Amino acid sequence: MADLGVEWYAPYRQVLDDARGFPWCRWFLGGKVNLAHNCLDRHARLRPAATALVWEGDGGETRSLSYGELDREVCRLAAGLRALGLQRGEVAALYMPMVPEVVIALLALWKIGAVGVPIFSGFGPEALAVRLEDCHARLLFTSDGGFRRGEQIPIKQRADEALAAAPSVRTSVVLRRTGASVPWVRGRDVAWADLVSGRGEEGETERLDSEAPCLILYTSGTTGRPKGAIHTHGGLVATVPRELAYYFDCKPSDRFFWLTDIGWMMGPWEIIGVLFQGAALVIYEGAPNWPNPDRLWKLVDRHRLTHLGVSPTAVRMLRRAGDDRVQRHGLESLRILGSTGEPWDPESYLWFFRKVGRSRSPVINISGGTELMGCLLVCPPIAEIKTCSFRGPGLGMAVDVVDSEGRSVRGEVGYLVCRKPSPSMTRGLLNDPERYLETYFSRWPGVWFHGDWASVDPDGYWFIHGRADDTIKVAGKRTGPAEIEAALIAHPAVSEAAAIGVPDPLKGEAVVCFVVLRTAFAAGEALALELADEVARRLGKTLRPERIEFVEALPKTRSAKIVRGAIRRRYLGLDPGDLSSVENPGALESIPPRADGGSC
Repeated sequence: MADLGVEWYAPYRQVLDDARGFPWCRWFLGGKVNLAHNCLDRHARLRPAATALVWEGDGGETRSLSYGELDREVCRLAAGLRALGLQRGEVAALYMPMVPEVVIALLALWKIGAVGVPIFSGFGPEALAVRLEDCHARLLFTSDGGFRRGEQIPIKQRADEALAAAPSVRTSVVLRRTGASVPWVRGRDVAWADLVSGRGEEGETERLDSEAPCLILYTSGTTGRPKGAIHTHGGLVATVPRELAYYFDCKPSDRFFWLTDIGWMMGPWEIIGVLFQGAALVIYEGAPNWPNPDRLWKLVDRHRLTHLGVSPTAVRMLRRAGDDRVQRHGLESLRILGSTGEPWDPESYLWFFRKVGRSRSPVINISGGTELMGCLLVCPPIAEIKTCSFRGPGLGMAVDVVDSEGRSVRGEVGYLVCRKPSPSMTRGLLNDPERYLETYFSRWPGVWFHGDWASVDPDGYWFIHGRADDTIKVAGKRTGPAEIEAALIAHPAVSEAAAIGVPDPLKGEAVVCFVVLRTAFAAGEALALELADEVARRLGKTLRPERIEFVEALPKTRSAKIVRGAIRRRYLGLDPGDLSSVENPGALESIPPRADGGSC
């Protein structure tokens, strides 16, 4: 940490306490630290005029804050929160669009020692209420509304419904974003502008124990109660900055953007990592392909982005618009591309590298998770990489691929695990220690079970093959959907694809695929047969799809992850589960139910 310049108020006396075992490790005992100091205070003191935050709204409006200006806004809000009586260790949730105030709120909470809970702004009232009650939030930051694809989103109305079922929340701080007329609850609702009005522009940053919680991040599972992962000041300051520095070569002169919502871990991750480096964080409120398919490429040129991070599914979506939509933009400022969230297919990966990165910007593939708030597998920019690969484990990560008996394997697909603790790993699941142990440590004692399929090839390159719970097993052959989807996307007709396994009386499971076509191609039985044959040619007859279904769009989260579990349940006529994180639920409704007979 010394080489990165992490500043401690008091040095730690012990790096690691593992007396209670891997699941309950504690780090940097005796140390006093604060994320807000490391990400803001020191830069505001030394480089107050340097750009800290750049925002672009859905309608194209922009706003920029220097480190000095950001510090003043954070201090004013922190003073307002202290005046409300918010104490160290108390919890405040953020249910807001991607606007500068999201960053200000999170930093202000850390400054006063409170705990932030970022929540996806697209959630409905029920999903929001469940999370507010689970974390016993004392305060909620929200907005009168937001904008998405040119339309107003009624955020406060949803928040009000949720608050009726979340009595722990005593104060709702409301930002005026749209100017819409919204209901107001006297004694509970406080306007952001009123809260910060007249407050001092300087304020004390709390000196916190290394193990003091700073974030509760909820996973976006499609079934079951959401899991709240607990993260600490010391754990994150020791991990996230090194990832931006060593994997992304992020420097103070850079402008870093990741297509994300504050409710996905990449939101807090980039806030911590970019601001720690003293670079400029760029955030965006809208969709990457609205009002035109090249909106994201315009954003790159307009803000001179040096780093662009997206998910593979987002790339596949943007690729549908054609190469000319990218080639008409310069993109000269880009020097690093980033990706995470799911497996790549080679065609989309190479398109991203060649068309967006102009064959000069490396694709830094990283893989981690909400519960890790860090990277298990990475691609350092100075190392050779193969298409779709990871070069190896992250710094300090004891990562392995194992078979069903927990034995290390190479050259075959197995389970991704971690054999030793890392500072940024969750300190458990909020209010549910048994579920924490069952989810991550019950398969093999003392080994973190991550839940992904992975492999290491003979040259030592690592690959992710999707979630183990998405596994398809046909006639004893086990595969992840990524392999089948990649085979489909290799066909010139296919833009996007999702593969699922469905019950089959003879083979155990059969493969069904949902395909989005490029605009120049028409759906039909002949094309369905051709696509099924292509999968069989590449992967073997065993994995030939039973059916190919053509759809206009695939249901995704706002971070562009395909919700395969919900697709499968919809196709089988089952309850699709919690769809609160799905941005386009109409796409799920268009998934046809399984028909008797009629295979490709």
